[in-house]
Amino acid sequence: MPVRDEAAKLAGEIAELRHAIHREPEIGLYLPKTQAKVLDALDGLPLEISTGRALSSVTAVLRGSAHSRRPGPVVLLRGDMDALPVTEETGLPYASAVPGAMHACGHDLHTAMLAGAAKLLSARRADLPGTVVFMFQPGEEGYAGARHMISEGVLDAAGPRPVAAYALHVTSNKLPCGMFSTRPGPMLAAADQITVTVHGRGGHASQPHRAADPIPAAAEMVLALQTMVTRKFDVFDPVVITVGSFHAGTTDNVIPDRATFLATARSYSAASRAALADLVPQLINGVALSHGLAVDVEYATEYPVTVNDAAEAAFATATIADAFGPDRGEIAEFPITGAEDFSFVLDEVPGAFVFLGACPPDRDPESAPTNHSALALFDDAVLAEGTALYAELALRRLATG
Repeated sequence: MPVRDEAAKLAGEIAELRHAIHREPEIGLYLPKTQAKVLDALDGLPLEISTGRALSSVTAVLRGSAHSRRPGPVVLLRGDMDALPVTEETGLPYASAVPGAMHACGHDLHTAMLAGAAKLLSARRADLPGTVVFMFQPGEEGYAGARHMISEGVLDAAGPRPVAAYALHVTSNKLPCGMFSTRPGPMLAAADQITVTVHGRGGHASQPHRAADPIPAAAEMVLALQTMVTRKFDVFDPVVITVGSFHAGTTDNVIPDRATFLATARSYSAASRAALADLVPQLINGVALSHGLAVDVEYATEYPVTVNDAAEAAFATATIADAFGPDRGEIAEFPITGAEDFSFVLDEVPGAFVFLGACPPDRDPESAPTNHSALALFDDAVLAEGTALYAELALRRLATG
């Protein structure tokens, strides 16, 4: 029976798991309820299961019986499990029962699909010419859970390191429901954080010459960062800097002692990322010096660029076309400006990150609420398709050796 047909038979079971996870979202690295649900879903399967020490991860290893004298290659499949600090407004019957937490990015689908793939592949264990590692990961949303799992040995869980690694990610807009999208090279941006505190000397707003006002200096820094982007970086290797938080003062007639702001920096190459880390502090310090003020600036590197291996992206594209039809996949023209901690895995192992449209068919993908919105909706119809692709990628990649 084709893998898609087998996945379709599991659709109800996969959806039930997804709804259970969605009702009880958990944030960060500690996800005990989600971990328990995953362990229950994997119970009874021929898997070597281990859980994380510093986080609520689950690693499951499936060793194929085919060619048992020669263990064959290893393929890793990743599904992230954590939610966001968002209050859900969808009105779904299985909406979050936890105030201030929501699976607004679709990780509940990823987890359920990966558990479904573990069941599909376990049923085919006798014909499996290698080993599959199922990586159920907490803390993707800003906690670098993948990096923690790597430090705890997920890439070595089967013995030999994986020859390839794959991750799926649903999207509530842009892509039509059921459409897959990937590309070779950069798939998502690197994300770094800039933290700036300008130190002034407070005083009366009517006599600024008797104080040292940090606000004009901080405002000049914000504008100078935008100019730097356009004058120091190649438009064909773009960077983005956005100031998302700016705080200073308490009222209109008091010059404050300090002004602070936070910014995110996005880039698509190691060279541009390194240049940002060098140029941003230089610029901030220079503006502060010109105002005669002291400044603290921290450029913190967070997630690297998510780079798809060209051969693995081509393999994923071919697998999608063969398993689902040539009209079900696209090669994305541009990378996404979001960031992903699967980048830490792809820094170690060649692989590919694939998007899957999950926008409900009664919504326009161009205007539908985006991932991270309190109104984001993801269609259960894609659960069997994502499960099937996870399984197909593992089966076909192991067969190539």
